[in-house]
Amino acid sequence: MKKAYHGSCHCRAVRFSANLDLAPEGERSEPSRPGVWWTTTFRCNCSSCLKARFWKIFVTPEDFSLLSGEEALAEYRFGERSIRHVFCKHCGVRPFASADFEMLGGPFHAVNIACLDDATDEELANAPIVYEDGRHDAWDRAPAVTGYL
Repeated sequence: MKKAYHGSCHCRAVRFSANLDLAPEGERSEPSRPGVWWTTTFRCNCSSCLKARFWKIFVTPEDFSLLSGEEALAEYRFGERSIRHVFCKHCGVRPFASADFEMLGGPFHAVNIACLDDATDEELANAPIVYEDGRHDAWDRAPAVTGYL
């Protein structure tokens, strides 16, 4: 079931809210859009996610609100420059990323689960995770080793 969560960067200059479903498999609500991207959380070994330890969950723009800190955000784009990776200029934390991909049904945000301030330890421990082999552009399968993610 979707629940409203609040999140922030480390210094709290950037604050957001997002309606997310962190429930384990079998207890989840109907996804926002078709596809696996809307039914789970993701950990990826691409060069960016790996170095930032970015644990993400995809949300539609309707389920995301930047509450404060737009002026504190800087952005980083690489590769095809299609994803807006944002970070706080003050503390360096990456609270979310944004993009618009047709295969994901249009615009979306990828919320960094580690930035959620009010998710319980139990919710985080029970959240479903799909591992992506972004290092080899094999987004549809897990890397051979996932323990470090």
